[in-house]
Amino acid sequence: MSSVRETLDHCVKCTICETFCPYSKATPLFPGPKYVGPQAERFRGTEGSPDYSLDYCSGCGICTQVCPQGVKIAEINSQARAELWEERGIPLRNRIVARPSVTGALGTPVAPLANLTLRARPARWALERTLGIDRRAPLPRFAGRTFQAWARRRRGPQAASGTVAYFHGCSTNYYEPETGERVVELLEHNGFRVVVPRQGCCGLPLQSNGDFPAARRYASRLAATLDAAGEGAPIVSNSTSCSLMLKREALEILEVDDEALRRVSERTYDVCEFLLGLHERGELRTDFQPLPLTVPYHAPCQQRGHGIGKPALDLLALIPELRLVELDAACCGIAGTYGLKREKYEISMRVGEELFAQVRDAEPDLTACDSETCRWQITHGTGVPSVHPVELLHRAYGL
Repeated sequence: MSSVRETLDHCVKCTICETFCPYSKATPLFPGPKYVGPQAERFRGTEGSPDYSLDYCSGCGICTQVCPQGVKIAEINSQARAELWEERGIPLRNRIVARPSVTGALGTPVAPLANLTLRARPARWALERTLGIDRRAPLPRFAGRTFQAWARRRRGPQAASGTVAYFHGCSTNYYEPETGERVVELLEHNGFRVVVPRQGCCGLPLQSNGDFPAARRYASRLAATLDAAGEGAPIVSNSTSCSLMLKREALEILEVDDEALRRVSERTYDVCEFLLGLHERGELRTDFQPLPLTVPYHAPCQQRGHGIGKPALDLLALIPELRLVELDAACCGIAGTYGLKREKYEISMRVGEELFAQVRDAEPDLTACDSETCRWQITHGTGVPSVHPVELLHRAYGL
């Protein structure tokens, strides 16, 4: 019996998780985290679950965060969903969207054509009809170059006060290489030598889509690579969902029994968590220039799952003339690949509408968010560009 499943008997049916769940409010197809989680889990035994409503859980983790009894509700749901798909077979669409390293490698060499095709109405209709990827969903643009190629060419500063290993994730590598470049330059500005090992996917999209065996292979392979990097140096990541996978989810949900992963888990930091730690020790450079912008900030669900507060807010508060607006909406609705799917797109947009309204009300210049898929969803839902907090810090440093 897993440690995750053992927590279900702490459930006292207080329904706090039901109250906070944004997805059960948005659709009757999801009866709520308690119902499909600890309540239903008692009856599943070893036979798996025939209840398809499990697949309408987004895995956002809000239920786990608010549970006063410490029940791992979202994690129980994730493991049960994997049993469901093992029993029924994982759809081709789920297998494709769960492999961003593969789609990124295929799309990058033909980026102009791929981007044009994926924005053409006939192609989007065809994708929806054949694979079930909603024609309106916010698909990212291929950058046409990779962050890894930039990192291999770069020669960092010779003198450094310390070393960090950088885990950039698939989205930075294939879709947002400029974000990775800013992370490296920001860390170097603060005196670090940045080691960028070759790396693949962490397995989080595979886990979210129920393919646990493949997710375990991806997570273990990545852990071995990162464990050998930087000779025990801290591992810093700008993808808050992927870093959570290394910190906790691969061990708890996938139950990967891997010493390298345990060591990597202890060394992994969200980039804003790492930078705030520097500031608290008086080691962060604070030579920030004024940035007269209005920027609402959304802390995504996976970032809150780290249990580290909202370090981006504390860091951005150091920038002169930056008007920060802390948003309190629960979720943007995208949940990684959840909102891309035809049957879930409308649900994801209903979940995100509270956040979209708060952004519009702020009349912002930009929005800031730690998660790449959430940024794409915010821009899709509001028309306002959304950036990682490191971009604002990078600008304020004058880099």
